[in-house]
Amino acid sequence: MPAIPGLNAFVLFFALPCMLYRLGASTPIAQLLDPSVVVTYLLCALIMVGFVVAVTRHGRIGWNDAAFGALVGAFPNTGFMGVPLVVALLGPRAAGPAILLVLLDMVVTTSLCIALSRLDGDGDSGASAGQAAKNALKGVAANPLPWSILLGAVVSALQLELPKPIAQTVGLLADAASPVALFTIGAVLARSQMMAQAGEAHTVHWLEVVPVAAIKLFLHPLLVLLVGASAIHIGVPLDRFALTVLVLLAALPSASNVSLLAERFGADNGRIARIILVSTAAAFFTFSGAVALVTR
Repeated sequence: MPAIPGLNAFVLFFALPCMLYRLGASTPIAQLLDPSVVVTYLLCALIMVGFVVAVTRHGRIGWNDAAFGALVGAFPNTGFMGVPLVVALLGPRAAGPAILLVLLDMVVTTSLCIALSRLDGDGDSGASAGQAAKNALKGVAANPLPWSILLGAVVSALQLELPKPIAQTVGLLADAASPVALFTIGAVLARSQMMAQAGEAHTVHWLEVVPVAAIKLFLHPLLVLLVGASAIHIGVPLDRFALTVLVLLAALPSASNVSLLAERFGADNGRIARIILVSTAAAFFTFSGAVALVTR
């Protein structure tokens, strides 16, 4: 599968940044600055990342694989699935919190997991710690996704518009992000299977896949519901409608772009792609159940 790196680079450095730029630029800046939503969701994301790393980092799964396993367990597919779904279910008002969650996951959750993924090191502890910190900063700075969102937010705040030919090109690249990313995941799964059959890679055991998918689909929305309800109970000005949006988005399957990042940073992408596949297939039932529970 020699085409996989090229497809991955296209989505990661061109198509997905354009999609995220368009999201940031089209969202009113006031919707990106709701502190109650930010604090509630980020607290849940940090708990999810820490929990998944703690329960999966053992044996052959080091910091790199555990960090991207945590990202795939904490990052819902908000950009590709969540925004159109919640808007269809709850109306246009749901778009603001949904886009804000995309920004938070791309800027904070993704950057945190990339930093954690760089903690694998050799040598004495002092040198390893310093090198790990340097690698973590390099990994975060080299991720184009947060920069594209921040650029879009600046454009939104300044109410600027791109020239029409450039805007059309950005739109074409943005529209290509989802189908090419899904095609790349399929290619990664096929490559992993062929390499395992040829003895060139280990076989991914279901115990490395199903528990993380279950954590994503069940624990994540439950955690968001409990934290959000507790925040409202103690007087945090979190809107109940916004909490409903947060819970539904947390109930989504894992984000497909995590596979692109795992490929980019050398993690076990066969495992990551399988988690995305399992969570997406199971979400057909679990997300429907979450909708029935929180919207009745």
